[in-house]
Amino acid sequence: MNSRKVIIFSAPSGAGKSTIVNHILGLHPELEFSISATSRAPRGTEQDGREYYFFSAEEFRKMIAEDRFIEHEEVYPGSFYGTLKSEVERIWAKGHVIVFDIDVKGGVNMKRIFGDSAFSIFIQAPSVEVLRQRLEGRGTDTPEAIERRVAKAAEETEFANGKFDYVLVNDDIEKAFKEAEKIVDDFLAR
Repeated sequence: MNSRKVIIFSAPSGAGKSTIVNHILGLHPELEFSISATSRAPRGTEQDGREYYFFSAEEFRKMIAEDRFIEHEEVYPGSFYGTLKSEVERIWAKGHVIVFDIDVKGGVNMKRIFGDSAFSIFIQAPSVEVLRQRLEGRGTDTPEAIERRVAKAAEETEFANGKFDYVLVNDDIEKAFKEAEKIVDDFLAR
């Protein structure tokens, strides 16, 4: 059972989670990204089975009723996200370690579900101000949306307190890469 490991990355929007996750995945061929399921429509160049498995809200509800998820959440009314049991089995069947890039509540749930087989990492921006600057720098959100994300980030950071195995403060991306490499290497060596 020990080879069935999972690494959970969670963070508020703008903390740099995707950048760090992609860096770690690039260094470890034995790690494999778990593709989440969602009921939202694909955005931009997203493809089914690459960024997400896309389902209608109706299909998603049916799959919940069939107990096909390890965890799921209705983030907004009719907008579901979840982790398929089949995805976890697919990755473990290859002997790989699963990497989850998941929202904060999902990360806490996953740690509870997988217990000692999981290592959970919370990535935090150094401050609310830095987070706001990063979100503004993306140029993808309205000022109102940025304020909502910043408020949600403060709430998520408070919620995450003491619920993750490791808190990585991303104040400098190169430093964050090195820190992430070390903690992942240590976990994989266990």
